[in-house]
Order: sequence, then C-alpha cells, then structure tokens
Amino acid sequence: MAMQEAGRDTDTFDFGSALENYLTPDFGEIEVGSIVKGEVVRVGDDNVLVDVSFKSEGQIPTSEFLDSAGNVTVKVGDKIDVYVDRKDESEGTVILSFEKAKRMQVFDQLEDVQENNKTISGRITRRIKGGYTVDIGGVEAFLPGSHVDLRPVPDMDALVNQDFEFRVLKINRRRSNVIVSRRVLLEEERDSKRKALLETLEEGQIVTGKAKNITEYGVFVDLGGLDGLLHITDMSWKRIRHPKEMVTLGMDLTLKVLSFDREHCKVSLGLKQLVPDPWENIAARFPVGTKVHGKVSNLVDYGAFVELEPGVEGLVHISEISWTRKLRHPSQLVHTGEEVEVVILGVDAEKKRISLGMKQVHPNPWELVAEKYPEGTILEGTIKNITEFGMFIGIEDGIDGLIHVSDISWTKKIRHPSEFYKVGDTVQAKVLTVDQNNEKFTLGIKQLVEDPWAHVPDTYPVGCTIKGIVTNITDFGIFVEVEEGVEGLVHVSELGLGKKGKTPSELFKDGQEIEAKVIHVSAEERRLGLSLKQVHNRAEEKGKEYHAGPAEAGTMNLGELLKRATMEAEPAEDDKN
Repeated sequence: MAMQEAGRDTDTFDFGSALENYLTPDFGEIEVGSIVKGEVVRVGDDNVLVDVSFKSEGQIPTSEFLDSAGNVTVKVGDKIDVYVDRKDESEGTVILSFEKAKRMQVFDQLEDVQENNKTISGRITRRIKGGYTVDIGGVEAFLPGSHVDLRPVPDMDALVNQDFEFRVLKINRRRSNVIVSRRVLLEEERDSKRKALLETLEEGQIVTGKAKNITEYGVFVDLGGLDGLLHITDMSWKRIRHPKEMVTLGMDLTLKVLSFDREHCKVSLGLKQLVPDPWENIAARFPVGTKVHGKVSNLVDYGAFVELEPGVEGLVHISEISWTRKLRHPSQLVHTGEEVEVVILGVDAEKKRISLGMKQVHPNPWELVAEKYPEGTILEGTIKNITEFGMFIGIEDGIDGLIHVSDISWTKKIRHPSEFYKVGDTVQAKVLTVDQNNEKFTLGIKQLVEDPWAHVPDTYPVGCTIKGIVTNITDFGIFVEVEEGVEGLVHVSELGLGKKGKTPSELFKDGQEIEAKVIHVSAEERRLGLSLKQVHNRAEEKGKEYHAGPAEAGTMNLGELLKRATMEAEPAEDDKN
C-alpha cells in the first residue's frame, strides 16, 4: 500500500508539472532580439518549422533559405542559429528569423574586425553614386570610390563581381550602415614592401616591376611598394615617339636602377641599359664618306631620320636631300619606312649624332653644268616659268637658268616678260654666269646682239646737230628718238624757245620732227643730252649776219657772199669737238 501511495504521489507530481508547463509555457530564457540555437523539424513550401527546445516550434519563411537558384538550403534535422523576432505568450508561439540571425552574427564579426584591426572578405556587387556596394556575408557595406585603390581606377566597372579583402572603417548597427576600405590595406602592404625594398635597393641593381601608368614622357613602374620612372629616353637606343610603342599597362618589366634618391624615394630606371650601347665604336663602323643603306624612321620639318642599324639613327638635313630641288618638307621626296642610300657626312660619338646626305650619292649636277655650259655659251631652252623679274629656262633636269627682265632687250622698256613671251616658248640665250656655290645660272637674250649704245658716242659726238622724232613729252622735257632704240632727252632748260609760261606739251606733240644739238653723250649711262636752245641761238646769229646793214653789204661782192654761206653751212670746228 505504501508503494501504491508512493507511486500515486509520483504520478501526481509528474502529471501536474507537465500540465502546468503546458498551460503556462516558460519563455523566460527566450528574449526578443536574441540569437538561439534551433533544429529544423519540418520544411514546407511557405514556412520552415524550427524547434528551439521549447514547447512551440518557431516559424521562419521558406524564402529565407533559398539560394540564388531558388533551392532550399536546409533540411530536417539541420542545426541553425535563429533570431527571436517576437513572441506571443497568449498564443504560445514565437516568430523567428534566419536572415536576421545571420546579419547579427555578421555585425558581431564586423565589430570584431574593426576593434582588432583585422580584414574581412567581400564581393563588390554593383556601382553606386560615390563608390560601390560590397556584400559581406549578406550585409551590404559601402566602399567609397576614394578607398578602392591607391590610384584612380581607369575602368570602375571592371571591379564589379570581384572578391577582395577589406578593412572596416565604420559600423552603425542600428542603421545597418557599414563603411569599408580596400585602400588602407593596399597602403599598409605598400609601406611594408617599400620598407623592405629601401633596405636593399641600390644603383646598378637589376629589378622587376609592373607598368602601372604610361605618360608621354615615360612609364611609372611599381617595384613593390615603390614607384620608379622609366623615362622615354631610357627605353630604347633607337628613337621612339611614345612609350606605348614598347610598353603596355600591367606589363612585367626587368629594369636597371640608374639612380636612387633614398631621401625622397625617387628611382630612375633604364631598359636600354640592359643591352650593349650600339654607339660604341660607331666611327669605326660608319666612317665618313662611306655609302650605306638605311630605312627612313621619321620625318620632321628640318629633315629625315634614317635608321642605319637597330638603335643607330642619322639625320639627313633637308638641304642634303637634293642637289636641285628646294624642298619645303622631306615628304616631297622620301617617306617613312622607305629604304634609302645615304653617305656618312659626319659622326659625333659623344653626342650620338650622325650627319647623313642623300644628294651626295650622285654627282653634283651643278659641276656638270659648269663644264657643259661655260660663260658665253649660246643655248636653247623652254620657258618653264615667268615672273615680274624674269623668266626661268629649263637647262638640265632640276636646273633652271634665269633671264632677268633687264637682259631681255637693249632698247625696249619691258614692264613684264609676259608682254613678249609665254610659258612653253623656246628661246635662244647666252650664258652670262654659272655660280656653282650659290647654284645660280643666269642667261641673257639681248647679249645675242650688239648693244646699239656702243656706237652712239662715235655716231653722235658732242656738238653735232641731229634730227629726231618726239616720242614722249613730260613736264621736265621731251624725249627724242634719233634711231631705233636710241633716245635723247631735251631738258626743259634746253628748249629755249623764248615763249614764257608755255609747257612742253603746249609746244610739241608726239611724232613731231625736230632738230637738236648734242650736248652730252654716255654709252655706259645710256644717256644722250640734246639742246634746242643752242640750235635756235645759232640760227639767230646766222640771220643777223645775212641781214647786215647797207654799208657792210655794199663792201661785199657776190663771190664773198657765196663763200661765206658755204663756210657757215659747214659745222664749226668747236662744234665738231
């Protein structure tokens, strides 16, 4: 009986306790906002039931367990951490969240990373204004654009969907704000490498690096924590116009340290210094006067650069390209990439300069012309060009002779050669000068005939009386043609017609024949001075003699009068002289 009572007491205690626990569920250990352990007991289409070791299972939307492909990531029996979202004591239910539990755990991890200066992995998911969004275990963090890299990123879209390590800068759990940085880690890594590099770096050392930036004047190379400059002049022994001809961004390079400023952390690098200098013994390989072949590598306004061998270039100055053509630019005769033959004119090994000539490959045509056409030679040629100052006549290929306008005619006043000639006409001329040094070839047409002024002093001596035709009337006098091509001037002071206030144009007209006395003549100056006044005065004297008084006339017989008239008709002795 005692045993029965004991059993009754035991049974009464167990059932009572169970009933009490069922009617008044104990949620004392479950706090809203906390994370607890749970076991998945059922997976449904809409909800997942999780047993958190209490009398009622908690519900979590199935959508919180779906992966990117839409598959459920949990199964019955899985142990998971859940977040107590809210509880209902009257219903005896609890609402749980799997995603919030994960977020809280990630925030706990982020706080630990921040406090202990650790790093955490994340994936850049998209670009936003001012930077990127980074997924860190389901938590979206903000990566400012200035904290992406040590230098501005050329293509910011290229970083999307890539994983990186980050340092946590700031956390606001209440607002779910997280700011991360990648640049901080890169700076620490750079400083660490720089410190190690500075301890070992020295001039003449061979180093490796990666091209990180390319400019017009060179390439900046990352040596591992320290940037060095590879200047364009140290990239190759041959001439290059831009570093991109040899280097691309991100290329691995082996270089030589040319100089190192430890105090300012400046490093100058060289690429061409890794191979022998092609300018060594250059004078022996390219002696002056030898003919060599090369390729035109570059054209500039003042000449053409010709590559004689890799790393060795010479300059053909524009004046050394052609004997006969006056070039405005070398491209008129040569082109980049063209194979040419040149002559070595000079070598300066110290300044790494070679002077070349193209025209020297062939004989100087001016030397041939000087031998073929000595001064005085009469030749024929075609008019190639006519200008105000003369005509250019084709002599040899590339060589023209000039007939100056003053050498066309002895007598005609030619304002422009086109008045008498046109391009394409064939003319005969005499060689006047051949100036080989100045490359000038002058010709003359009028020199083919005798200068009519050469005989003027003998034909028209001072004191003789001549007849001529008025050809031009001016305020200062009249011009009189005494023969074809020879004109004389009667200055207004030598008109002497005694009519006051009259101008030459009032007294004379073109084509009028007059008689005048020669008072000045010069073949060199081509000047013939005439006088009407002296002819007029002499005529008056003769008139007076012929009209003498009765006493004088009466004393002369007829024979004396005829004799005197005959003597007066002859030129006076003074006039002849």
